[in-house]
Amino acid sequence: MIEVSAALLRGAVFLAGEPLECLVTLRNPLPPDATSASSEMLAWASAQIHCQFHASESRVALPPSEDSRHDVQAENETVFVPNRDSYCETLPVDGPPSFRGQAVKYVYKLTIGCQRVNSPIKLLRVPFRVLVLHGLKDYQCPQDEAVAPSNPFLEEEEGGAKKDSRLADLATELLMAATSRRSLHLYNISNSRGKVGTFCIFKAVYKIGEDIVGTFNFSEGDIPCLQYLVSLQTEERIQEAFQHRRGQPVSYSTHARHQESCLHTSRTSFSLPIPLSSAPGFSTNIVSLKWRLHFEFVTSREASQRQAPPEGPPLEEASRWSGVEQMDVDTFSWDLPIKVLPTNPLLASSVSQVPGANSLTI
Repeated sequence: MIEVSAALLRGAVFLAGEPLECLVTLRNPLPPDATSASSEMLAWASAQIHCQFHASESRVALPPSEDSRHDVQAENETVFVPNRDSYCETLPVDGPPSFRGQAVKYVYKLTIGCQRVNSPIKLLRVPFRVLVLHGLKDYQCPQDEAVAPSNPFLEEEEGGAKKDSRLADLATELLMAATSRRSLHLYNISNSRGKVGTFCIFKAVYKIGEDIVGTFNFSEGDIPCLQYLVSLQTEERIQEAFQHRRGQPVSYSTHARHQESCLHTSRTSFSLPIPLSSAPGFSTNIVSLKWRLHFEFVTSREASQRQAPPEGPPLEEASRWSGVEQMDVDTFSWDLPIKVLPTNPLLASSVSQVPGANSLTI
């Protein structure tokens, strides 16, 4: 028998446009008393990158020529040459990101096919995750080498390795520039009866893995807020050309939430983490994914009045102070769009559930 194992050398998360390098090992373990006649012969081996597209037949109307399990392969040569140390391929920069939604899925995998002489073909699959940073394609090959970022603590590399390192550095710079800008965004919260309060957030562009922090100020409101709920959600929308029917509803998924009772609260805040395992916002010809903060408020129909301590016996004696048992309330909601970008793939790899390695025996 021949043991075939494959392991991604840098982890299981990559940016589109980065090289994927996989160490493929072929072993023929023999017992101590084995002879040369016990050795096995490998007929051939090849490796190829696939992006497999899955679509829900009840939500996505694909043209007759399309298949709900359509594979998108890399354009470059993908044959594994046995005399090399490892298999290396550059991921397409214009491909979709890895995504598992309610209507569609984009799943990346490295498929290694091999066959022993006079034996059936076996396939070894290694899943991995791809993040897409829009605009990175325009920065792949800067003409002025002097302006390209460099790391002074690393040795100079040549050829493709230097270009690949520069690509990762540029992606990090683009993400930092886009998500580090802070600007006060202040919103008035009101319903048909009057002003409830104000909401403050310091930026609208984030990376996956960051925390979204917002603050409420209810001190200047005319309508008392009894409770609020903030949900971090994604909006999965099928493009009109692929909808089963006009006006097809949008699918929402909640990734984090914060709920708080806030009667007589002047100021409060929340912090919602963007999971590192989630997909950043993107758009393809079939589906688009956007992020938002969804707010739900419960307000009182009565004017704001603070409850005073009851009059009665001296403080050293016991007394009862109870709240109102019933209140007439109103509820309303509000949505605030935000933009979520990918993060450093090394950071995402540190918490990835994708194994990045696999093996089989042929």
